[in-house]
This record gives sequence, C-alpha cells and structure tokens, in this order.
Amino acid sequence: MAAARRLKRVVASQPGFINLKSTSDAADSISSRRKRVNKNKKKNWHKHSDINDVEEFLEDVRLQERTTGGLLSEKPDDNLFFLDLGQPKKAEQKEPVEEKKRRKKVSRPLRIDLILQHDSLVPPPKDVLAHQQPNAKKLRRIAQKAEQLAAKGVVPRRQKQLLRRQAVVRTAKKAVTEANNNPDREYYDIWGQETKSPGDPWFLQQTGKKRVKRPEKLNEKPSVLPAVEVIAPGGSYNPDFFSHQALLEKAHEVEVKKQKEEEKIEKQLAVNKEDTATEETTFREQVEGLVEEDEEEEDAETVPNEEEEDVTVGAITQAEKKTEKQRKREKAYKIKEQQRLADRRQTGRQQQLFQLRSIKASIKQDEEKTETKQKLRKAKQEAQKAQPRRLGKLKFQPQDMEVQLSDELAGSLRQLKPEGSVLKDRFKSLQKRNLIEPRERAKFKRRLKVKYVEKRAFREIT
Repeated sequence: MAAARRLKRVVASQPGFINLKSTSDAADSISSRRKRVNKNKKKNWHKHSDINDVEEFLEDVRLQERTTGGLLSEKPDDNLFFLDLGQPKKAEQKEPVEEKKRRKKVSRPLRIDLILQHDSLVPPPKDVLAHQQPNAKKLRRIAQKAEQLAAKGVVPRRQKQLLRRQAVVRTAKKAVTEANNNPDREYYDIWGQETKSPGDPWFLQQTGKKRVKRPEKLNEKPSVLPAVEVIAPGGSYNPDFFSHQALLEKAHEVEVKKQKEEEKIEKQLAVNKEDTATEETTFREQVEGLVEEDEEEEDAETVPNEEEEDVTVGAITQAEKKTEKQRKREKAYKIKEQQRLADRRQTGRQQQLFQLRSIKASIKQDEEKTETKQKLRKAKQEAQKAQPRRLGKLKFQPQDMEVQLSDELAGSLRQLKPEGSVLKDRFKSLQKRNLIEPRERAKFKRRLKVKYVEKRAFREIT
C-alpha cells in the first residue's frame, strides 16, 4: 500500500498531469479511521490494502489513451488548442441546399460501418508470432547470396529455365456450346481426327494433359524373328528329293553336334589313366608296413647334416657414412643424367618431324582397324538380334527338328501321320522371340517323411 501511494504521489507531482476523474472520495478515505490488521501474511496484503487511488489513476491514464491516443500532458499545444479567427467569409455564390444535402449524404459513412468501427485510439498489440518467419536466418543468407550473384551478373538457374521456356500461346476464348436441337449447328464427325488445341507444352505436361514421350527402345521388337516360321521345303508331305536330302543333312549336323557335346562331357567325367590302379601300386599298398625301416631312418639322419653344412650365417654389414665429396659427386651425376634424358627426349621429338609420313600411315592403319572392329561388332549385334537371349536362369533349348526319313514319307495327305504339337510349337516360338523366359516343370519335394506303420491285423497274423 505504501508503494502504491508513493507511485501516486510521484505521478501527481509531475507537471502537466490532468486528472479526468473526480476526487470527491479522497476526503472520505482520508477521514476514515485506519484499520489495524496483521499484514505479516501474504494473503492479507491484497485483502486489507487500499489500492483504489492507484486503480483510479491507471483508469484515468487508460481513458486518456483511448480518447486522445496518449496522455494530455504529452500532447503538443496544436492538438489541444486552435486559433479562433472569426466566422469565415461567405462565398459569393451560395451552394444550393439540395446539392449540399446530397454531398453530405454521399460523404457520410453507413451506420453499420460506424458501429463496427474501432472506437479506441490505442493500437492493437503486436503479434510477435505472426511476424516470425521459419528459417528466417537461412532465407536471409540465401537472399544475400542471390544479391551478390546478381551484382556479378550471374543469372539463377530457375530464371534461365523461365527465359528458355517458349512463350505461352494465348488460347482463344472457348465458344459457347450450342443446343443440340439447333439446325444451324455444324456437323460433328465422331470418326474424324480431333483438332489439337494449342497451348503451352510445359503446362500441358505438368497438368497431365500431354502424353509422356515414349522411349524409342520400347517401340523395337525383342527379336527380329517372325512370329510364325515357315518350315523348310524338305518338310513337306511330298517334298522334292534334293530339298528333302538338304533337310536330312541339316538334321544330321544337329545330331552330330549333340553327340560331340555328350562325348566331351563323358571325357571330362572319365577317370584319368594316371589315377587308375595298376599291379605295381596294388602290390605296394599290400606290402606297406611289412618291410624294415632301418635304411629309411639312416637316410633321414644324413639329410639334416648335409643341410646344416650348406647353411652359412650371413655377415652383418654396416653402412658406411658418405663423405661430402661423395654426396657432391652423386648430385652432379644425377643432374648430368637428367640432362642427358632431356636431350634424348628433345632429339626424339626432332626425329619425329622426319617421320610424319610413317606416323600418318600408322594412324590411318589404326583407324582402319578400328572401323573394321566397329563393323564386326555391329554385325555381331545384328546377328544376336536373331538369337534368343537368356532371360532367366535357364537357357533356351531349341525344339527337335521334325524330319521324316525317306521310307516314312507318305504319298498323299490321307496316309500322312500327324506329328508334333501346335501348342508346344507356339510356346517355343514365344521363348525364341524373347517374349517369355524358358522354364521347366517344378520338381516335387516331399516335405514329410514316409512313415511305415504295421496295422493291428497284420501284427495279429504274424
């Protein structure tokens, strides 16, 4: 309470302070008898402390701030007083009353706006969180760097992309759709080609209205082989003799190749002659451990003695310290050797000037070799297009050639026997054209072990 009264006395003693509240209650408060209360406890401070004078003072300050925008003692004289110069002179031509009322009515704001208008001159408190910006320090650093680059004349990447982008073609206004029952409406052909509407390609691509460019690789076929391969003329039911013999020869070559591969595998798996047991090796295995080993022990004792005689302890050599004269001689020799190598390189360069023709011929020869290799590589790639690729863990196994021998040929279609399978042929064709991967039938794996149980009837009989 003492602090509140001290604050009031200090403020009241300031020059120019005008109190807008009446102080009629001040005499009553002074005349009232002072109460004796215990103020040692904090809960009695607010209960028995008289702070009416401080609240009146603060309320008066708030009133001045709301009505005048600040304390009257701090206002300049121009805001508080004005100079009365008398009644202004009337204009020669008086303004009509109706015009004056109309102008006043137009300039007067609406009543709803007056109600909603803020009547206090105290500005609203500043919201610090509203003015805070996330990553402000980082954004400030980026802006400073951009200013430095702009001062140097460096254009940002985003701005370059915008400059490189084509100008946006302004589309015409969309025509108003006409009614279906309008006889003057243009005829629309549903099978005709649609007119492409012009527009910014970048905008159409980003909005999903433009098709993504399909890679050229996807337009290529996996294989150059035809979907249906025509059989050789020798495979007919009544072929020509020479064409049939050519087909038989081709089938013979395929079988010979398979036979050679099988023989090669058998040779690799066969046992070597050196590893096979002979009569001598069999006899040694049977007699091993029966012969006395005295002679072998004597030989074993003599061998280490001979080795000890041959071994000589190398003398420990200690490097001698080089003199100053030796160091200078080595340095001079090193410089001389470097100079000799430099002169040799220079002489080699000069000699190459006289070998320009041979160098040119060698370069031309290398280019021809490179071109030949490129052609071979390209031809190999073209040949590989007709071969089945390995798409999985299994290789493509070609289908066996369906060939009939000379005595199996039929004279007519009635005597022809059906061979092969259309389903297998189509399946192998898909594998050969790299459309599906080769597969084999899954092997059956028994998870549970087979358990043999004797039935009760069998046990009773036995």
